[in-house]
Amino acid sequence: MQLNGINFKEKFSLFNEYWSPKCIARFDDYLVKVAKIKGHFTWHTHPECDEIFIVHKGKMRIDFKGRAVELNEGEMSVVQKGMEHKPFSEDGCEIILLERSDVINTGDQKNEFTKAEIEWI
Repeated sequence: MQLNGINFKEKFSLFNEYWSPKCIARFDDYLVKVAKIKGHFTWHTHPECDEIFIVHKGKMRIDFKGRAVELNEGEMSVVQKGMEHKPFSEDGCEIILLERSDVINTGDQKNEFTKAEIEWI
């Protein structure tokens, strides 16, 4: 049982790789994940659940077909289930993700970005 607070800065200091989310907490059937992103991800969708992106440090963009959402530090966006999207960060970004525990990071796509098992830190 987790009774202590979780320090995001500390968690982000434990890894350097991009596009490799790490689990830091679980609540009900959901996971809190942290990730560092840089460059383009892959177009994908999560047909069965929503996904929340929170920017901890830096800035990112979430591309959708026909539009994009820019996010800066301290901002968040909810990507609703079934929406095709592609995260991107020009200079690198630290993000916090909230999503169901059965969600694969690349959703309906399987490619070099797919992480079948997410490491806990």
